[in-house]
Amino acid sequence: MLPLSDVTALVDGWYDPAWAAPWDAVGLVCGDPAQQVAKVLLAVDPDPAVVAEALAWGADLIVCHHPLLLGAVHGVAATTPKGRVVHGLVRAGVALLTAHTNADVPVDGVNEALARAVGILDPQVLLGEGDDEDLEKLVTFVPHAHADAVRRAVTDAGAGAIGDYDSCTFTVQGEGRFRPIRDARPLLGRLGEVEVVPESRVESVFPRRLRRRVLTALLAAHPYEEVAYDVLQLASPLEAPARTRGHGRIGRLEAPTTLREFAEQVRTSLPATEHGICVSGDPDRPVRTVAVGSGAGDFLLETVLATDADVYVTSDLRHHRAGEFRDHDGAALVDVAHWAAEWTWLPVLERKLQHAFGARGATVETRVSAVVTDPWTFRVD
Repeated sequence: MLPLSDVTALVDGWYDPAWAAPWDAVGLVCGDPAQQVAKVLLAVDPDPAVVAEALAWGADLIVCHHPLLLGAVHGVAATTPKGRVVHGLVRAGVALLTAHTNADVPVDGVNEALARAVGILDPQVLLGEGDDEDLEKLVTFVPHAHADAVRRAVTDAGAGAIGDYDSCTFTVQGEGRFRPIRDARPLLGRLGEVEVVPESRVESVFPRRLRRRVLTALLAAHPYEEVAYDVLQLASPLEAPARTRGHGRIGRLEAPTTLREFAEQVRTSLPATEHGICVSGDPDRPVRTVAVGSGAGDFLLETVLATDADVYVTSDLRHHRAGEFRDHDGAALVDVAHWAAEWTWLPVLERKLQHAFGARGATVETRVSAVVTDPWTFRVD
């Protein structure tokens, strides 16, 4: 056995509560740090059925991914479902520990577990902590008379924000040369003749996540039918280490496959639920690079569009967000049950706990809950 404080210290060491989102509620929910722990049950949800399993098995601690008390509460009376869970745990002397968004982002976390489960060989962070501010630079060339319209369009789309300043651009004047051929319909010049046009070179920086929005605005505002532009990734002047903490993961499969075969691979890799596997895309599309986002992952859709991912695996995709994403002809989508995707982390956590317990010479049993707490209980096909 080990004191509860030792077990919580292990989990907090791997999944630092400081990494949790500001809105999250992680850490020890109930339990005496001095109590002894001989059995640990691992689960996704602090569901009444999970608590019943813990009590029947004689667990001393439940480690859950999802919080029991995420929103503000003013009481835990046994007249409410959550209150009954708290009372059941306290009466039985069972502690409850939550590792939620702090467990999503690091090495051996939920995103990485999902990535490895679906076959990604060397998963890399999709959106690192602070990556929202990673900058790229847009450089384009436009006739002088249209430069203001282009500057206004790209800055309205989010480009040109630097610290406490917005609408930041740089413009220098020069000459553009081109010769319209074949079916061109030039704004300036004639077919077959070299045209020299006084043009402005317009530059502006933007967060990488806004690339598609900024480029769409540029193309809509620019007067030329063929728009010349560059997108430059801005590197740090210092050598930055590879990111090991962040949202989502991306990487390659061992061998190329089709979307249909990959979806089947996902189905067999995850625990079965009535939700099943929902797919958007051509079944015969080649798949080599895969992105994943554990839990509700639509906040990563714009990030995925800026990658070379062939498919994005996540959960809880909403109708309009998924439809708008597919309109861009980017990655295919695979929507899986939220519970099933995050369950893949539990065996990872169990292995880490068993290794740590063994290193301390402690005999502590662990069990991954077999209770399916996905809210959908049946489907009609």
